[in-house]
Amino acid sequence: MHKDAKGYKREDIVKQVLEDEESVIDFVSYIPIGNAVKKLESWKKKGAEIIYLSSHDNICDVEKDKLVLKKYNFPTGQVVFRQYGESYKDIAEKIIPDVLIEDDCESIGGEKEMTITYVRPDIKQEIKSIVLKEFEGIDRLPNNPSMLLYQL
Repeated sequence: MHKDAKGYKREDIVKQVLEDEESVIDFVSYIPIGNAVKKLESWKKKGAEIIYLSSHDNICDVEKDKLVLKKYNFPTGQVVFRQYGESYKDIAEKIIPDVLIEDDCESIGGEKEMTITYVRPDIKQEIKSIVLKEFEGIDRLPNNPSMLLYQL
């Protein structure tokens, strides 16, 4: 999340985004939400492959995402992003992850902005989709990544 969201309630952070708060576009200054790094580390130690899906389609901004991941010691993992003419669903359909965790895109238009929404039905049935409230973070998800397959 953007750095100026630290310490605010989720609803207030969404409001910051909607009001174009200055740090929202300062991608290199982004910070982890809650204990995301520890959660992902625990999943990786238990054998999960972590793939990060960047919201950016500009390589310079993707590099900023990578810097943030490194700065906060996120576990290593491939960082994928949309190439020219691609949508998020195109990436999901290529990768076909066991589990896709994404937020509900509340501040940018909701379900119509989510990855899983447009994934082909035959592929969608192979992916466990977990949708979280925007800026809620992943802290409440199980420490055992295999349990993600049973999340509601």
